[in-house]
Amino acid sequence: MAVKTQSYYVPAQSPWPIVGAVGLFLLASGAGMWAAGIAGIWGPVVFGAGTLVMTFMLFGWFGNVIDEAHSGLYSEQMDRSFRQGMSWFIFSEVMFFGAFFGALFYARVLAVPWLGGAGNNAMTHEVLWPEFNPVWPLVLTPGGIETTAMGWFGLPLVNTIILLSSSVTVHLAHLALLREQRARLKQWLGGTVLLGALFLGLQAWEYVHAYRDLGLRLDSGIYGNTFFLLTGFHGAHVTLGTLMLFIMWLRVNKGHFTPAQHFGFQASSWYWHFVDVVWLCLFVFVYIL
Repeated sequence: MAVKTQSYYVPAQSPWPIVGAVGLFLLASGAGMWAAGIAGIWGPVVFGAGTLVMTFMLFGWFGNVIDEAHSGLYSEQMDRSFRQGMSWFIFSEVMFFGAFFGALFYARVLAVPWLGGAGNNAMTHEVLWPEFNPVWPLVLTPGGIETTAMGWFGLPLVNTIILLSSSVTVHLAHLALLREQRARLKQWLGGTVLLGALFLGLQAWEYVHAYRDLGLRLDSGIYGNTFFLLTGFHGAHVTLGTLMLFIMWLRVNKGHFTPAQHFGFQASSWYWHFVDVVWLCLFVFVYIL
């Protein structure tokens, strides 16, 4: 007896991948020029253009996927593919941040003690940097740039509480969706978006405080490098997660999602929980230890 298999929907050619590639290129180019202080005003302009292109791409690509879902083109097999794809995407992001945490580990546990003369490196210490004090965080660079470490109390602690709270609110939104409580779903999901926006606003304030009051900059040696790279890339991921949840909120207000079919919402919540876990690691290893 022949086994009936489900048809697998293959989407038509899409312009969104190349649009996304252009947006990422503009973001990276603009950020590089901006951080390096070259090309004048063009760094922020190119970065802003990349942000607009990426936002346009996300809304357009999400719109296509939503239209396909509401047209009945997806099967259970397609749903499994979406889940596998999102799982592998989050795994790749884990590896992405793992590389930066690995660099932080190498600098703190291996490179700094080595420069301080640990082990059999006393001669290296005397030749390269006799005045070096191997205590993390390094607030003095070989070039004489002095900075102040960012403490964990204050804005970082407040932002940690905000992100932990947002994980609770997005979970409550998911429970409301499963129980078909649409009003609570809108409230909890909208609250999560507001908490994400508040986190980003406070992080921008923290950066202003770091540059203006602490002298902590991207060129402040290995400490400044790792601080801004880790927190900056995390902020970029929070921005993307907030945008995704905002789109989910718009869909909820249009009556989308049911307790049985809501993977778009679920994938966004997975991603949000991921950025929350990354921030907890950042808070411990970058701010406290």
